[in-house]
Amino acid sequence: MVLRVKSEDGISLAVAEAGTPDGPTVVCVHGYPDNRSLWDPVADALGDRYRVISYDVRGAGESDKPRGHHPYHLDLLEADLAAVVGEVSPDRPVHLLAHDWGAIQSWHAVTGERLRGRIASFTSISGPCLDHAGFWLRSRLRPWPRALRELARQLAHSLYIAWFQLPGLPELAWRTGVGARAMRRLDSTAAEPAVPDAVHGLGLYRANMLPRLLRPESRRTDIPVQVLAPTEDAFVGTALQTSIARWASDLRVREIPGGHWLPRQKPHVIARCAAELIEHVEGGDEPRSLRRARVRTGKHARFAEQLVVITGAGNGIGRATALAFAEMGAELALTDVDEVSLRRTAELAKRLGAQATVSVVDVADTDAMTRFAEQVRGTHGAPDIVVNNAGIGLVRSFRETTPADWERIIDVNLWGVIYGCRFFAQQMRERGEGGHIVNIASAAAYRPSKRMPAYATTKSAVLMLSECLRAELAADGIGVTAICPAVAYASFTAPSGELDAGDAGEEKTRQRALSSAYRRRDYQPERVAEQIVRAIERNAAIA
Repeated sequence: MVLRVKSEDGISLAVAEAGTPDGPTVVCVHGYPDNRSLWDPVADALGDRYRVISYDVRGAGESDKPRGHHPYHLDLLEADLAAVVGEVSPDRPVHLLAHDWGAIQSWHAVTGERLRGRIASFTSISGPCLDHAGFWLRSRLRPWPRALRELARQLAHSLYIAWFQLPGLPELAWRTGVGARAMRRLDSTAAEPAVPDAVHGLGLYRANMLPRLLRPESRRTDIPVQVLAPTEDAFVGTALQTSIARWASDLRVREIPGGHWLPRQKPHVIARCAAELIEHVEGGDEPRSLRRARVRTGKHARFAEQLVVITGAGNGIGRATALAFAEMGAELALTDVDEVSLRRTAELAKRLGAQATVSVVDVADTDAMTRFAEQVRGTHGAPDIVVNNAGIGLVRSFRETTPADWERIIDVNLWGVIYGCRFFAQQMRERGEGGHIVNIASAAAYRPSKRMPAYATTKSAVLMLSECLRAELAADGIGVTAICPAVAYASFTAPSGELDAGDAGEEKTRQRALSSAYRRRDYQPERVAEQIVRAIERNAAIA
């Protein structure tokens, strides 16, 4: 259903309604050079729970298209939004979902007085407040390498804004198709814009950009705000969108792998993220995904409320890694075949204030790993970090290694990692917010040893698997790191199969010699855990 709403200066706006009439009202505001059809896939995903309102902003779609640039001032765009909200939901605050210039004008509204008390929550995508952007640009004019890099990167993203200020030439580019082709080269998810929409919408840039960026005002809001920042946005850098904690007191930031037109590229991800905030504001519990997105400061703040899955967490590197993440506020899902040691790790983690659940799982058992992955999804949701640490060692020459030995070490050291990567990477991809997988390989992957050919072979396979998977998952924003410790304290198993007394004695002698080497080097599991955390922070391929 489409209705017409008059703004205060007489501009007629085309407004569409979809979804559940009795549900909370979500008002979707599109950007440039789009029209309200941008939101159709998102509205379909939200329609079973919410009443979804979308409208063509002035200058676009079926709404009036005033000439010149003065009618596109932000104050008039705010008046348009107020008229729509007053018409579709006069007695109840609405939830805003906005993209690009729709987000820019919505920021102007939520930080102003006209709509105070009328907006319950705001989810912004690829459109910062222009006043906040002005202050941000000033803050980057400092002799700090990081600040200058961010400034240079954003200015490179924003060259088109200067082009749009030129008289006549941008209009010509849109009418001849050059503008559309250039836009699609920058972002392949861009749709073919309607030429009248693209031409009239230039007024948005000409009426607002320079005045707001050069003379920004201090504008704040205390409503719940969620910023969904595309990591590959060709027009608005992540830093510009997310460095706004001083302006929004109830802020959440979620970086989403994808390009500028996320509502078109990942409508179900956008719908899910928006719904999580809406449900919470409407009285529901705050899910971990929203708690994780709250902006925090301090060392390792990025790991707070993240879910970390660790296999082989009963001792050694697995336990040390679990405790390292526990100290940083992460939530833990831990597995091991040794229930006693696993519960001890969970107990130590809880003493550090972390939530930790335990599951006794043999990573070599595909059915057990399938059940564990589904249990994690059902209880916690998709993990943010997975550490495939479970493994066994074997100190034995090739001649002495039996087929049963080979089967067991391959099942645990390689298939266990494959299962962990396969099941949890799929969950991360479906969630659409990235993640990180850590696979514990070994320096033995690089340094052949006549004493450990089976072990070295499996760890070489883990290293190559990690490198291949890193390339495949990069587009989904999922990092993959192979950790290759040299000599660290470890738990090497006795070999499977039959051994006579002489062989058994020789085996124990070799294990004692290896353990003695570990002790001499004194590279504790805690130091490996530190390297794991650092590698995740840097998204390193190999550590």
